[in-house]
Amino acid sequence: MRLEVLSKDDMNALSRELSRAGIMNRTLEDVTPEISHYVVVRGTYAELVEKAEGIEPLQESLDELKFAFEEITSDWEVGEGKPLDGLFDESDFGRLLVLTALIESGTVVEEDGKLVLMEKPVLDGLRVELRFPIDEVEDYLEELERRFETGMITEYTMEKRYFVEVMEVDRELVEAALEIAEDYATEESIVEAMFDGIARSVLADVILELAKKHRKKNDLIDALLEREPIVVEGERERLNIYFDEDAIEDFLKELQSLGYLKVKGNRIWV
Repeated sequence: MRLEVLSKDDMNALSRELSRAGIMNRTLEDVTPEISHYVVVRGTYAELVEKAEGIEPLQESLDELKFAFEEITSDWEVGEGKPLDGLFDESDFGRLLVLTALIESGTVVEEDGKLVLMEKPVLDGLRVELRFPIDEVEDYLEELERRFETGMITEYTMEKRYFVEVMEVDRELVEAALEIAEDYATEESIVEAMFDGIARSVLADVILELAKKHRKKNDLIDALLEREPIVVEGERERLNIYFDEDAIEDFLKELQSLGYLKVKGNRIWV
């Protein structure tokens, strides 16, 4: 199972902790691209509201925009300067859109490190640019293109990513690795690794049990394929484990490298 961490230092630290606990692992570094596609809708707030009916993602964004506009301008007097950190929260994309539109329209200018309101703004006349991940609006693409001035933005990000791969199928070792990883790995990768570790552990147990009866590799694989999917029942959840013949071939090699069985030609020894 593979755990992702945010830095090289964390990668090395997690690997050391796992090794101290007797858990086999290896570090991996990978440069990967992240490509995101966005549909862009442009126009004044009033124009967008007038044509947005029935397009839920757009209507929701316009409501957020209105709320952010009212929050920003309700206690901001003309001629008053405010520090940027008092107006903008990085987690609030609506505020960023409003401030960008106000600055581009000349309603707000920067003076001495502060943003100054030059005139009372009117939301309806504010020209804005809204962007949506393409998968969020794919059901509305034709309507968006018909009703609005639209465009497309693609963002390409190249980043270095760091992983620690746990090379164990024993359930106790898998659980111990997950516990250690909580201090280092990303939450998302821990959740994925948990299911990966459980599935691999269960699959290994089933293979080793079947291998006691089926001494030929092809017979073992056939018997395993007949049992697909292997189901793990929890109190409120169920894990279905699927696989194909090629994946099992590779998994057998992995089990052999870990010392659980030996494969030579079409023969298997446990």
